[in-house]
Amino acid sequence: MAERKTGQGLDWEEAYARLGRLAKATGSALTRTPEEAQALLDVRARELARPVVPERASDTLLEVARFRSGGQDYALETRFVHEVLRTAELTPLPGAPPLLRGLTLLRGEVLPVVELAPLFGRPVSGRGSAVLLIGLGRADLGLSVEEVEEVALISRDALLPPPATLSAEAARLVSGIHREGTLLLEGEALLGDSRLVFDLTDEGKV
Repeated sequence: MAERKTGQGLDWEEAYARLGRLAKATGSALTRTPEEAQALLDVRARELARPVVPERASDTLLEVARFRSGGQDYALETRFVHEVLRTAELTPLPGAPPLLRGLTLLRGEVLPVVELAPLFGRPVSGRGSAVLLIGLGRADLGLSVEEVEEVALISRDALLPPPATLSAEAARLVSGIHREGTLLLEGEALLGDSRLVFDLTDEGKV
């Protein structure tokens, strides 16, 4: 997120030094790696393959990206999704909260990458190898994911209320539950969650 708060005990000098070395290792922070370029092509291909939604159905259908993270299936409206990094170099931050997997460098900008599991009372899995970049208008946050499965249309009418087993704090992040237990995330609530707001300045404290 644009305003970010991070914690005491973090070696920011070392973190930024490592990010600098990462930028040099990739040749240029403004150049996509072949993997990033292929991921972007994949996203564009899916955009071209999207079904045309009749205007009368637009009020009931949602276009979502389905993905898996920490052993749980999620969906998020595509208007919040900007890019998929199939392989992303992460710089871990000792002393950071468990949900913060680390920082990644995207065309010269440092972005935090988080895992969703702790927000839903689940243990951190650390299995995610891809990163789903999300935000409002621009990419502000990375979600650590195991797989981005598809872009699909789902009907609002097919959604059930958030599971009663979720805490009130977690339920606020979920619009509903779809077939086979897929949680539809509430994008604006997720991006506005204070636990996902980090200060990436040298003075920032977790």
